[in-house]
Amino acid sequence: MNIRSLTRGDGVVIGAAVLLFIASFLDTFDGPGDVPNAWDNLGLVMSMYVGGIIGAVLIVVARALPQPRKVLGLDLGQLGVALTVFALWTAFWTIVDPLGAFSDSFGSANIDTGAGLILGLIAALVLAAGAVATPLVPALQAALVPAPRPAAPQPYGAQLPGGYGYPGAQQQPYGAQPPQQGQPFGGPQAAPQGAPAPQPAADFSPFWFAVPVPRPLYAEDGSPTPIAELAPGTWYLAVEQGGQGLVAQTQDGRRGVLRDTSGIQRG
Repeated sequence: MNIRSLTRGDGVVIGAAVLLFIASFLDTFDGPGDVPNAWDNLGLVMSMYVGGIIGAVLIVVARALPQPRKVLGLDLGQLGVALTVFALWTAFWTIVDPLGAFSDSFGSANIDTGAGLILGLIAALVLAAGAVATPLVPALQAALVPAPRPAAPQPYGAQLPGGYGYPGAQQQPYGAQPPQQGQPFGGPQAAPQGAPAPQPAADFSPFWFAVPVPRPLYAEDGSPTPIAELAPGTWYLAVEQGGQGLVAQTQDGRRGVLRDTSGIQRG
């Protein structure tokens, strides 16, 4: 069963069925002596109260099923609508002639219609109206439980929840280091203690950069095995332009060649 296939009209039907069930336990009449409720009259409770509730169940089940089911040549939903209309019909004539089968118990006593019949008539009216109007009124055809909205994609460079290096429970990628307090993100950073000072070429100005996706950093001697991996969200210092790519220095002082410089962000 697909709960998300239920509509607002189905919600009205469910609420009316619950109200009808509550009304069946209330007094049918206000009069002297032992006042009965609907469960003291099998014909009344089955035709008006139980019939309406069964109709509501058939409507909801038919809506939630992936494929329509038929009973006696009728869809479950159509049969449910018919039962709700019949429950309303019974409630109306019971209000018109409230004594009915209880005439032997009360005789000619002066009695008034009880809360059970009044509330039952209102519930049956709402139930039948919701069942009949749902296929016709667009407002009642809207989803009862809206589908969850997909999470908006996180733009590159935005600060993720949990602080720098999110997720905090996981090990930070190689080269990640939180920015120092008071230092703007992407601004010049002091070289780690003990790290060799970069030796820029005469025609090259060192700059800070970040990579959009993890990129391998290779040794300057041309070895095919990466010596480190540059991680997004961390700033690295480009110290010179080599023949194989951009020579970068990690924050622990290691130098290597970044061969793929596409899409890098300069600080």
